[in-house]
Amino acid sequence: MKRICLSLLLSFFCALTLWGQSTFKRRDFHASDGTVLNYREMTPDQNAKGKKFPLIIFLHGLGERGTDNELQLYWGSQMFLEPSFQKKYPSYVIFPQCPETAFWAYDNIPASYTNMKAEAQMPAPMNAVKELIDTYISFVPDVDRSRIYIMGLSMGGCATYDMVARFPDIFAAAIPMCGAVEPERLENIEGVSFRIFHGDDDTTIPVQCSRDAYAALHKAGADVEYIEIPGCGHGCWKPAFAREDFMEWLFKQKKPRKYLK
Repeated sequence: MKRICLSLLLSFFCALTLWGQSTFKRRDFHASDGTVLNYREMTPDQNAKGKKFPLIIFLHGLGERGTDNELQLYWGSQMFLEPSFQKKYPSYVIFPQCPETAFWAYDNIPASYTNMKAEAQMPAPMNAVKELIDTYISFVPDVDRSRIYIMGLSMGGCATYDMVARFPDIFAAAIPMCGAVEPERLENIEGVSFRIFHGDDDTTIPVQCSRDAYAALHKAGADVEYIEIPGCGHGCWKPAFAREDFMEWLFKQKKPRKYLK
């Protein structure tokens, strides 16, 4: 853990290259197993002494894999780059990048998106994301432990379900977009609010995946909302991001104290 902390702290002082006019800074994280995870980080503008800030993890889709530490910003980063975002919702925001030969939550693209079961171990890139989150929680003192949010699209939507199913005590809210999960994995999740998006004309990951996930969460008594977008194919994240209440809903979520460990 000392090595992880040192790596994160050193990266804060490295010379950084910005993506266009982005305020997302280039970072790399060295996990305990030697995996190097590229990611981008946005930090809160308001650093008032004693104030704590949410932490948002955004998991990209299959097409944004790579090693350039740039492509993962293609979808979603624009929301956080709006000038009003950090004024209204000051936060830490991290965009990790999955290597192009890997798949976030599973060793390979699954044969069936309706049967994505848990594995004994997480793939190395996903494990590195978990260690990165742990590092922020442990070593960045102004991260608000009760407001840790995770969202993802397509491959990242699957990974959002997977991460929350494995570690429900960490997250206050999750937004999986056109993702999939074995519904039985969601039966015992408490203290996490979900907002699920899917297009009803999705030919990549069937809409039934989100319907089944919603049904499982609803049956378990979870705080869950499902938004199915008529006539929309696989790119449901675009109308999701365009919703006026997208950020408003997210930042209303706070993990009840009784679920914090």
